Amino acid sequence: MNRTSAKAAVVGTAVLALTACASTPPQGATTAEAKGGAYTWWDPYPQHDAGSAWAKRVGACGQQAGVTIQRTAYDTTALTNQALLAGQEGNAPDVILLDNPAVSTLADAGMLTAMSDFGLEVNRFDKNLIAAGELDGKTYGIPIGANTLALYYNKKILDAAGVDPETIKDWASLNAALKKVKEAGKKPITFAAIGTEEGSFQFLPWFWGAGAQLTQLDSPQAVEALQLWSSWLKDGLAPNSVISNSQNTTWEEFLTGEFAFAENGTWQINSAAKAGFPTGIVQIPAKAGGTAPTPTGGEFITVPVQKDTKRYDVTKKILECMTTPEGLVETGTTFAYYIPSTADGQQAILAKEPSLKPWVTAVQSAKGRTSDNLGTKYPKISEALWTGVQKALSGAASPADALKEAQAQAKQATGN
Repeated sequence: MNRTSAKAAVVGTAVLALTACASTPPQGATTAEAKGGAYTWWDPYPQHDAGSAWAKRVGACGQQAGVTIQRTAYDTTALTNQALLAGQEGNAPDVILLDNPAVSTLADAGMLTAMSDFGLEVNRFDKNLIAAGELDGKTYGIPIGANTLALYYNKKILDAAGVDPETIKDWASLNAALKKVKEAGKKPITFAAIGTEEGSFQFLPWFWGAGAQLTQLDSPQAVEALQLWSSWLKDGLAPNSVISNSQNTTWEEFLTGEFAFAENGTWQINSAAKAGFPTGIVQIPAKAGGTAPTPTGGEFITVPVQKDTKRYDVTKKILECMTTPEGLVETGTTFAYYIPSTADGQQAILAKEPSLKPWVTAVQSAKGRTSDNLGTKYPKISEALWTGVQKALSGAASPADALKEAQAQAKQATGN
């Protein structure tokens, strides 16, 4: 299980190359301060202080397990780097909540304990969601919930353009709807194609919906997906601003009330409800019909390797408490509607919030970015992909040529 610190250092360098350390200081005790009789917990939620519902929930699971939890909160961009450093120094916390693509990074560095090593049952979690926590046949993290993408729409604009959102079932029907909106004098769609992980995140539904795979970025199916996005800019169905749009700026564009559609996620549910116009969502369609696989977001609970393996018994109790159906629902409503990662949890949240059904459907067909055992190769592949998307949308290369270059970049970066 334990691997060399040299390998960990290499992985840490790779992570540092992709993320910038946050300037916000962590909230809570350091691991060294808390390791006495307490159990240490790190998460990426500094916006939730010690008096928050989230902090109380974590504390309650510690109490149920018979221990005190000392929680430390880092910004997301700093958490993985801090976790790698703590692992190398042999001073890792008992529990870390990680953004799901980072799980394989720490697992590959030998810093995480497999769930099977301390007997935690993982079969109850949806297979498509927990796959992001798997590496080489072992599960190193479990999802506390999931968020994903869909198409929000402005009902006022669609009604005026004579578009029924229920008719959008594939790319052809979506394109027909976008053209009707343009003919009605409105702006059809906006999305985020920024040259970062957010750009890849938003492109993946179309990429996977065409039948493409991340192991072959220049496949005919991948080219079709990028041609779709490129055609939207060329035909005036999407603004050139998408090239630099983050998901937040895309949402700000949608809230102006000028766009018919915006690709965005579950985290905007509350904001959509407060918009100055009626909204709804449709699933992102696959090219030939049906729901396209959308990438999963959200954090996974992981357990760093501990020298004192007796600690795992209590850690298991904490994890079980956090992932009961009731616990998953509580997490889901605390964090702007994370969708629970188990069938029981999904049924429970729908009983409270029936309006979440479209999002439950989206999550059920979603896919982890590191699934297919991509592991630590994913960030390199993703960087090549968003670079290719940028080149095509800016007109620097055709979709086919841009993705041919992207495949060569990914092959060189991953070694295969």
